[in-house]
Order: sequence, then C-alpha cells, then structure tokens
Amino acid sequence: MNILDRIVIDKRKEVDLKKSIIPASQLETSVLFNRPTISLANRLRESSSGIIAEHKRRSPSKAVINQKNSVSEVAKGYESAGAAGMSVLTDGKYFGGSLDDLLLARASVQMPLLRKEFIIDEYQLLEAKAYGADVILLIAAILTKSEIKALSEFAKGLNLEVLLEVHNEEELRKAIMPSLDMLGVNNRNLKSFEVSLETSKNLSKLIPNDFIKVSESGISSTQAIKELRPYGYQGFLIGENFMKTEHPGESALQFINELAPKP
Repeated sequence: MNILDRIVIDKRKEVDLKKSIIPASQLETSVLFNRPTISLANRLRESSSGIIAEHKRRSPSKAVINQKNSVSEVAKGYESAGAAGMSVLTDGKYFGGSLDDLLLARASVQMPLLRKEFIIDEYQLLEAKAYGADVILLIAAILTKSEIKALSEFAKGLNLEVLLEVHNEEELRKAIMPSLDMLGVNNRNLKSFEVSLETSKNLSKLIPNDFIKVSESGISSTQAIKELRPYGYQGFLIGENFMKTEHPGESALQFINELAPKP
C-alpha cells in the first residue's frame, strides 16, 4: 500500500464523519456559495509567469516545511508577487492544512484559489465552493474514469474549474474528457518519491491543446520552467520552493522577476 492508498482510506472516513455533522444543505447556504468564480485557466493563458504558488505546511515526504507564516500573509505575498493563482492544501492529517486556510486565503486576495485535496466525493466539491475555491483538483491515480467524469461534471455545475492530475500515460489516457479545464502532470513518482521533469516532457505530446498544461512537483528553478515551456506548459505549480523560505511571498516575487524577459 503506497502513501496515496493510505490517504484515501483516511479521507473516506473523514468525509463520512463530516457528512454526519454538516449536511450538504448547510454548505449551500454559505455566503460564498453563489460567489462568481475567477478563472485560473484564463489567468494562466494571460500570465507571463504561469506560477500557481502553493501554501503547504508539511508533507508525508518532507515532514515540516513551514509552520510559521499565516495563510493570509502568504496569500497576500503571492498575489503581490504576481502569481497567476494560489493552491491551498486543505488536508489536515498528512499536510497540516484545513478548509479554514482556504477561507482565510479567500478573505485576503482576489486571485483564483485551487483547493488542493484528495477528492473522492461530491460533498468535497460543495465544501470547496462554500469555502471560496475557484478550482478543484482531481487526482487520476485515486479515481476511476467514471468517477472523474461524474466529479468533474458536478464541479462544472458549481462553476468550479477542474485541474486533473496525472502521473503517467495510463492515467492520462483514461482522464481526457471535455469536463476538464487543465491537465496537470505530477513529476513525482508515487512509489519512489523521485522527481523528474522528463515525466512532464514525455506526456506533453499526449495532452490535447484544448487543455491548459500544468507541470507539478520538483520545479525549483526558473531554468526548469524555461525547459518546460517549449513543451506547451502554461502553468507551473510550486509549493515547497517558496514555503521552505522565511518569506514565501518575497521568494515568489524574486522567482517571478527572474522569469521576466530581460529588456
């Protein structure tokens, strides 16, 4: 059993518990539920950097990354730096996040927010909408093709955009469908935790141009982005590289400035 399998087992228990405490009808009465969403796909098309900056306190592979900075402070820093969007990890047990992090980020900034979560149930999409997300993540490795279809179509019905994450060709082939907005390639091997940009490069030619291509994990230098752009990538999800520093927003600003074309 790999880490993803363990997370999903725990997530099913967590979602069942939440459903028993907060009914879906209560989520639908949230003041944010009918808020117009902001398109991350459009922001990535228009962005000169394509950076989706992440808020992440810890991870199963890296333990503590950053427990000091407030979500609000990080979100404002990322927005000031010119990030196209922000990813907010809401898993508690393995990543130290929460839905309150999403809510605080929403209260702090006007940029698109991605709920980074292990989504297995429509209830979590209602949560995402109720807490201010604009985009949700679906992970092909933990979902069947029919689950991806059902969840992505449900998300679209809530005016949420969908970023689908794949790790290999098999996942990609089962995942391509019109109810997705963005296809993300995770460069991290789930079995070994090794990271290679070759994963993004190799899969790029299999992703139709209808989708925004996003590369995830292991992007720690501007050189990596310059390498990936010729393969059609317009989005780059970066978490640890910014969060492991004392001032994530300032790190993001420096990184984005380095990417800017020199006069």
